[in-house]
Amino acid sequence: MRLLLAEDNVSLADSLMRDLRQAGYVVDWRADGRDAQLLGEQEPYDLCVLDLGLPGRGGLQILHAWREQGLSMPVLVLSARSSWAERVEGLRAGADDYLGKPFSTEELLLRIQGLLRRSHGREPQRLLRAAGLTLDEASQQVSGPGLDNVQLSASEFRMLRCFMLHAGQLVSKARLAEHLYDNEAERDSNVIEVQINHLRRKLGRQAIETRRGQGYVLVGLPE
Repeated sequence: MRLLLAEDNVSLADSLMRDLRQAGYVVDWRADGRDAQLLGEQEPYDLCVLDLGLPGRGGLQILHAWREQGLSMPVLVLSARSSWAERVEGLRAGADDYLGKPFSTEELLLRIQGLLRRSHGREPQRLLRAAGLTLDEASQQVSGPGLDNVQLSASEFRMLRCFMLHAGQLVSKARLAEHLYDNEAERDSNVIEVQINHLRRKLGRQAIETRRGQGYVLVGLPE
């Protein structure tokens, strides 16, 4: 899953990027509100973590602009302004969740996880279940018929989570690349194929079908 982090506090942003990447997310960071708004309009992010007090353009202005354009990307607002009136203002502007500063990393990660699950029509539970598989996002292990807590690499985990959130749906190479690489990374379709083969070796070759010229479908394991 690919996230946009809009935060002008450099030390906080560095810490958040480290924690988010460790949790298996691909993260692009912008400190200026104008840059964050433009990137959010151009790139297919799964979620944005948005500070309200950004230079250049404030978070509420960005939210209003995105929602007026019909951009439905989930947005979790971060703000040192945590009174009930300011929370209401943020939610009315189109925020999906609101977290006051200071906050714990654990709570932030759980809120992000919940928003991502809901945006894909799934319940925000600790374990992600789809296609006969169970993915523990905390340990980055997968289990299922014939699988007992198989450990995944960071890239395998990111790819499988993307597949499980789109279980049974066709996912193109381009879409996988958009959600697995940040804005600065070179996107190589051959790397996608290599990672697909790594997953198949761990899950079983039948778990992921190839649709030639189209992409891949996670069909999963039989119950």
